Amino acid sequence: MEATLALIGGKWKGVVLWHLLQGTLRFNEIRRRLPNVTQRMLTNQLRELEADGFVIRTVYAEVPPKVEYSLSERGRSLEPVILALKAWGEANVETAGASGARKAAE
Repeated sequence: MEATLALIGGKWKGVVLWHLLQGTLRFNEIRRRLPNVTQRMLTNQLRELEADGFVIRTVYAEVPPKVEYSLSERGRSLEPVILALKAWGEANVETAGASGARKAAE
């Protein structure tokens, strides 16, 4: 468990992987889907995912430069894990919201 969380833990990595499950995206497309992430944080998260072998960064020799991100085979192997986390979150978000409201009322 610790090894998995060390590789894909954090606020943004799981969300980035979720969006890349749907296909190849350019940097600004990812950033638009994550409006609360800073450019620097997204760059760092993508670099870490690339270094760990989950993401493939493809640079095209064009002006202006074109860079695309896609999942590697290793990244694709996380699909059942990511889908399970998403399903669990959807099933439990109302419960978490209700307990948070109870605590605020106390």
